[in-house]
Amino acid sequence: MQIAIVLGLLVLAIVAFASEKLSVDVITLLLLLALVLAGILTPREAFAGFSDDIIIVLASIFVLSGALQHAGVMDALGAWLQRIAGGSDNRLLLGVMAMVSGISAFMNNTTATAIFVPPVLGVARQSKTNPSKLLMPVAYASILGGTCTLIGTSTNVAVSGYIARAGMNPLSLFEITPIGIVIAVVGIAYMMLIGKRLLPDHKDESLTEEYAIREYLCEIVPMPDSHLIGQTIFESDLSRMDSRILEVIRGDQKLLPNSRTKIDVGDILLIEGKVADLIKVKETAGIEIKADVRLGDRDLQTDDIKIAEVLIAPQSDLIGKTLKEANFRARFGMSALAIYRAGQSLREKIGRIRLRLGDMLLVQGTADRLEDLRRQPDLWVLEEMKAVSSRRGRAVYAVAIFVTALIVGGFGLAPLSVVLLAAAVLMVLIRCITVKEAYEFIEWRLIILIGGMTAFGTAMAKTGAAEYLAGGIVAALAPHGVMLVLAGFLALTVLLTQPMSNAAAALVVLPVALEAAQKLGVNGRTFAIAIMLAASVSFVTPFEPSCILVYGPGKYRFFDFARTGFPLTVILMVVVLLLLPLFWPIR
Repeated sequence: MQIAIVLGLLVLAIVAFASEKLSVDVITLLLLLALVLAGILTPREAFAGFSDDIIIVLASIFVLSGALQHAGVMDALGAWLQRIAGGSDNRLLLGVMAMVSGISAFMNNTTATAIFVPPVLGVARQSKTNPSKLLMPVAYASILGGTCTLIGTSTNVAVSGYIARAGMNPLSLFEITPIGIVIAVVGIAYMMLIGKRLLPDHKDESLTEEYAIREYLCEIVPMPDSHLIGQTIFESDLSRMDSRILEVIRGDQKLLPNSRTKIDVGDILLIEGKVADLIKVKETAGIEIKADVRLGDRDLQTDDIKIAEVLIAPQSDLIGKTLKEANFRARFGMSALAIYRAGQSLREKIGRIRLRLGDMLLVQGTADRLEDLRRQPDLWVLEEMKAVSSRRGRAVYAVAIFVTALIVGGFGLAPLSVVLLAAAVLMVLIRCITVKEAYEFIEWRLIILIGGMTAFGTAMAKTGAAEYLAGGIVAALAPHGVMLVLAGFLALTVLLTQPMSNAAAALVVLPVALEAAQKLGVNGRTFAIAIMLAASVSFVTPFEPSCILVYGPGKYRFFDFARTGFPLTVILMVVVLLLLPLFWPIR
């Protein structure tokens, strides 16, 4: 009965992860509560994963990544990337992938992707290369680089923590580096020789064209006898009809409306809304719609008023909220004009749409507010990063602290969790990052996911569910050889990474794989590392967070990822199978 309950909960979790109706952290906590209420796990067992030092390692890496970004290190790398591009598409692609994979080896790959999207967009536009030719390689390079060290991806950290709890030695910082480098080199070579020919070439259009809002923008003039005169902008008849007043042209001035702005005689209002609604309001409110007015980027900005694209960052607290719930206009001082998600622009009643990771917003606001937005961890302004010379001194200190932590932790001179935590605290003390910003950069959803799914792995082992599944897999595949069993687990892990996160998929398959290794009398560590790497070489769909982050900026479609990523996934699975026995003997 307990096996049936655990496997039933697993199926429900997979369906819930795939549906995205609830956030991953809520699903994970519900799963833990179900296991405790069913009497399968004690509270101590259910929450033991959150007390593991692996959680400290993860949290510290997020803080260190944020500190490096705030210190200007990533800005400097973006500027250097522009210099080395030199107008050659091949050199640009190779430089981008080499740099991103190298950086991603030492920070979470989702974070690495997020911080490189703005400078790569800047480089693409400067070199007149469509972003779709570079952004998918950025996501792939971050995932490839994550296979090179223990801290390269949360999946590696989660697997290391699980095998330590299972009685094995945890992974050292550079234990997987040799095979990770081979995987990264093969992946980059594939993109240079084959993948670049499969990448889409989506045109980089103006912002108003990209978001398809040009036809929704028009200028109206209230007549002197209109009852709109004297009404405040946000409480006017226009606003009540789901039309938004984006800008007020008063004489020679262009004004951004606020809660106190009133409509005056002679004003010209820039309106976003349905034409049918504007026609209705014209009949009752006394307005004139200016005919044959084609509005574009220049009409939405002046020297003081700017429009820009911003990306919802991985750690953003906007995820799961609507613009109204987040009080977006008041909090950031910007107006959201449109949302771009999964290949389509969402314009109507965007204040009621729940935001997701990777959504892009078209925003309008003053130049000062846009500059403030660049320092927000919740949103990334998608334009060229600029190196700030005043932060150069802090950048040197930040890099020195980070490199020292890697050396001390990598060579086992001190526990890795202690070293990375000390480095994170030092970053706060030298003011590379504030305490508030440090907490904001930690991806709490991911930490809850890993802590909870670790406990679910414990439940699978404790109830015998792992043994039950392993027995079936071994009985079916063992007669054909151990390598076929291993290949079966690789394929299963890749399959599960489609509806689930990579870390969750690895933690689900891991107890089954270890049980199978025990039944076969082979090296469990080999099976564990195989599962870990399989979770990181899945490029078939854009559900990996790194791919979600580039989906919008690259204007990609679902099939773009399948066409480019499926061959790469197959090639890397073969590489993993061939190389694993060389580094971790099967027996």
